[in-house]
Amino acid sequence: MTALIQKFFRFSITGAVGMCIDFGVTYTCKEKLKWNKFWANATGFTLAVINNYLLNRVWTFGNKDPHVMLQFTWFVLISLLGLGLNTAILFFVHEKKKMGFYLSKLIATAFVVCWNFAANSSLTFRHG
Repeated sequence: MTALIQKFFRFSITGAVGMCIDFGVTYTCKEKLKWNKFWANATGFTLAVINNYLLNRVWTFGNKDPHVMLQFTWFVLISLLGLGLNTAILFFVHEKKKMGFYLSKLIATAFVVCWNFAANSSLTFRHG
């Protein structure tokens, strides 16, 4: 398995863990706490981002770059762009195409995984 494929595989597993956090928090906030679905989505996404940074730094990329705060800043910026894409796709698919909320969220998440891997590979974890 090439190094890039192995990294994408690990990134995907990390993403799956993050997705469980994201969906679990989103579900809890939306269904149990009765938050607005877009606020619930943002909260789940944010907690997943923190988890994913830590797992990707250590496990996916084996990164030891000493500039952790700069690296985390890049990761967060990329994740925020991903959140914007996620929310826009979620809105379009759910509100405009009338697909179910969680199916729409899954579609949005799949798209954003590809964006996040490409951006983090080339920017966040390129050194170290």
